[in-house]
Amino acid sequence: MVDGTATARIQRLVRWLERFKPCFGHRAQLLSLRSYVQGVFSDSERKSMQAMLARVTEPVAYQAFQHFITHAPWDAERVWRRLRTIVPERRGVLILDGTSFPKQGPHSVGVARQYCGALGKIANCQVATTVALWTGVRGWFLGATLYLPESWLTADARQRARIPAAVAFQEKWRQALTLLRQVRAAGFELTAVLGDAEFGDVTTLRAALHRLRLPYALGVSSTLTVFLRRPRLVVRSPRRGGPGRPRTARRVPETDQPLSVAEIARQQPRSAWRWIRWRNGAQPSRRARFVAMRVTPARGWRVGRLAPEVWLLCERQADEAIKHYFIHLPATAGLRRLVELAHQRWAIEQQYQELKSELGLDHFEGRTYPGWQHHVVLTAVAHAYIQRERMRRGATRLTFPAVRAVVQEIFTALLFAAKPRYMHWMEQAKRELQLRI
Repeated sequence: MVDGTATARIQRLVRWLERFKPCFGHRAQLLSLRSYVQGVFSDSERKSMQAMLARVTEPVAYQAFQHFITHAPWDAERVWRRLRTIVPERRGVLILDGTSFPKQGPHSVGVARQYCGALGKIANCQVATTVALWTGVRGWFLGATLYLPESWLTADARQRARIPAAVAFQEKWRQALTLLRQVRAAGFELTAVLGDAEFGDVTTLRAALHRLRLPYALGVSSTLTVFLRRPRLVVRSPRRGGPGRPRTARRVPETDQPLSVAEIARQQPRSAWRWIRWRNGAQPSRRARFVAMRVTPARGWRVGRLAPEVWLLCERQADEAIKHYFIHLPATAGLRRLVELAHQRWAIEQQYQELKSELGLDHFEGRTYPGWQHHVVLTAVAHAYIQRERMRRGATRLTFPAVRAVVQEIFTALLFAAKPRYMHWMEQAKRELQLRI
């Protein structure tokens, strides 16, 4: 029998999945949704479809299970929109990131020889651009787009992987901006945007964040150049462009030249570096030496345009390696505030650990573009259910073994509710066993 606590959990999970009912066409898809979520929560070491199907309480036919993910016409983007609508926490920092999925063969959609962050080198992998909301306590997976190298956008590759004609090549930073706009459109209040140098090095992305009036803390490469002091724009000699008044152009004088952020960090005396201690969630506190100064990124200065002024934060680690960040906060912001904002990006690593190791985000073995989209968004739905449960009193540190036990209990109860004869068979078997004893 199921106790009151489990009954309440059954009701909450059923209600959670029911909220996605408008995204699916008919009852068979809803049953497959339930089975897939159960499989994602299972103790299967690999979350491939065959492995998950072996763990569900009442497995559907494998063909139906596979069809639901790889061929069924339900729209993954519609599920994402629904998920972003019902996430209960609406305020926090948005973390932009690129995550990689190592692959052995060349057939999975989007696979190519490219930088694989999971392995720290160039390797055969898929890469996805993702966004997650970090509230300071919990992370919410709000969107993901598969990066498709141009080799996957030929007519033959599109046909093999079922990539729609409307899907065009996009750099990861463009994908990130699209996801950012979708999150804002869903009504989230973003207090800042965080990302690594893959995004921070892109001047167009930073300019978009300024236009949106969003604070940010973005890693940048050591080779990026800045003006240590706000440069002056002086008028060049007049130019005539035909009849009328002469046109004038402004430029930065030759005496003002930008320096790389690495050079600026090297110029700082040892006395300028301050020890700052910070803590990432429940992890032990860390400390490093930091120095920060107001700078103007060298963007558009050759044609008389100056980028907005930002903070350059430099971090010297124990091995003397230096990290660099551009941080868009007021000039009055203190060094500790800069450090704490920059280091909130650690939350994405915790998010990926759960999504990959516990829910199989990177375990999908299908070869089609729709299949990849379906798997990833259902993983996000499952993860959001866990985060919602963790919001309940006393469940902040709800572990995955506990979740698995609860989910198996839930779906077993649902099975017995839908198939009363199963309970009759169990009672009959129990009586026969007692008689033999």
